[in-house]
Amino acid sequence: MACILIVDDDESIRRMLTQMLERGGYEVFNAQDGNVALKMCDQTSFDLVITDLIMPEKEGIETIKEIKENFPTMNIIAMSGGGRIRPENYLKIAGSLGAACTLTKPIERKKLLAAVKALVKEDI
Repeated sequence: MACILIVDDDESIRRMLTQMLERGGYEVFNAQDGNVALKMCDQTSFDLVITDLIMPEKEGIETIKEIKENFPTMNIIAMSGGGRIRPENYLKIAGSLGAACTLTKPIERKKLLAAVKALVKEDI
């Protein structure tokens, strides 16, 4: 079973994504910001990280950069609903830093599950 880490400061988003992914057969862990996520990555081998970009403490852009420095083969999905600028601008930056896929919030279930399936390499 693939192991996925969701990083988002909004508990309701984490809960919704967790339910979607668990129903899809994935094991899901949660972190409320990038600092917690990086500590978790040091302790657990994740198949995929799904991170929001706008968060307090450590934002998603910094988190992606540090994950790629420490775990270069880690697949990352970046998601954003925007902030001071349009979400597409944040997502473009995330892609340039190594996010394999970018999604605009609100997340569409089919798009998320398709992206996860494409990025997770499960042993069958």
